[in-house]
Amino acid sequence: MNPRTIAFIIFVLTYIGIIFTRLPKINVDRPSAAFFGAVAMILTGILPFDEAIKAIDFNTIALLLGMMIIITTLQLDGFFSLIASKTISWSKTQQRLLIIVVFVTGLASAFLVNDAVVLLFTPVIIAICRSSQVNPVPYLIAEILASNAGSAMTITGNPQNMLIGMNSGIPYGTFLLKLLPVSLLSMVVIILVMRLLYPASFRNRVPMHFNGNDFQYQYASMKFSVPIFLGVVVLFFFSRTLHLSIPVIALGGASLVLIFGKIRPSTVVKNVDWVLLLFFASLFIVVEGAVRTGLMDPFLQQKVIEPDLKGIAALHGLSLLLSQIVSNVPYTVMMLPLMKAGMANDILWLSLASASTLAGNATIIGAMANLIVIESAGREKVVIGFREFFKAGIITTLLTLGLSILILWLQQSIG
Repeated sequence: MNPRTIAFIIFVLTYIGIIFTRLPKINVDRPSAAFFGAVAMILTGILPFDEAIKAIDFNTIALLLGMMIIITTLQLDGFFSLIASKTISWSKTQQRLLIIVVFVTGLASAFLVNDAVVLLFTPVIIAICRSSQVNPVPYLIAEILASNAGSAMTITGNPQNMLIGMNSGIPYGTFLLKLLPVSLLSMVVIILVMRLLYPASFRNRVPMHFNGNDFQYQYASMKFSVPIFLGVVVLFFFSRTLHLSIPVIALGGASLVLIFGKIRPSTVVKNVDWVLLLFFASLFIVVEGAVRTGLMDPFLQQKVIEPDLKGIAALHGLSLLLSQIVSNVPYTVMMLPLMKAGMANDILWLSLASASTLAGNATIIGAMANLIVIESAGREKVVIGFREFFKAGIITTLLTLGLSILILWLQQSIG
């Protein structure tokens, strides 16, 4: 059996594993499927061990690690719960609660990584809804949709944007400036869609009550961790001027937060999502094996997508389809060789970031944030069904993808 055939079998088996491990009651998970593929590429000789190590994008791994240490510290400090409880306590009516949930979740997700935001915001939203005796489901769905839409606007908003940011070379500020209108308008769309689908939930002006004393906050630790986090974000914008890479800034912030924070460093390190780093590293090796054996040559040897309206729309359509099948992170890793082969300018990189993130809103299994909220809500006896989510998700996804295509095309046309 020739190497190309072996690589093809490993690649297909890996992605089949990733697809089916996203279904409930499956014992194998996505990281183990990717890890199997990476080890198989090495054991079969498709990639020697040293070449496999070189295939890993350590810039992305370093950025992920740095941000995860900072975000984990903020989680343990209670910073997310503090933001959620303080801002949500301003909501005096159901309509105001919806607006606050959407914009606070969306903007927080842009800078704090959306998976972490929804993990900590969900119990706060359920608490205020229960204390006010209103249905939490519309607000939780809105939270999911807003977290994905908001995370699209920055390089550090979600893992796939980190991949795109590190490989495209687009400055942090430029990335934010270009995708800010997409995210903000998407949040407005989410509010309108939720009010359309759940008119009874927003018709009555039920007074909202919330007691934030149920959540614990480590103010002594936050005095250090929050300024360090804010300093890291500011430095991201000036990374080019200061000749510092974004991963180095993130790692620097992570080291400071471990030294000066009041949470034990061993506790922080223990809570970092090391499995996600393994998942990324494994995917890089699997895709490199496919590229090295020529599996992707038919795509790499031609400029498949042009940076015009048709090309931007095609990339959005492809993202919508494949993000539902393999999820947005594996899809983005698979697209990197094609994007770097010369077919992508900045607008196409931004199209991939916007489309792969917004496409995650279409179904429950479209993005990790969706599953986190639904599982978290389930533990609180709040059930969000596939069909109920799909109704809001698909309408929002189609409308926001349309907005994204239009905005990015206009930016490309203007120059």
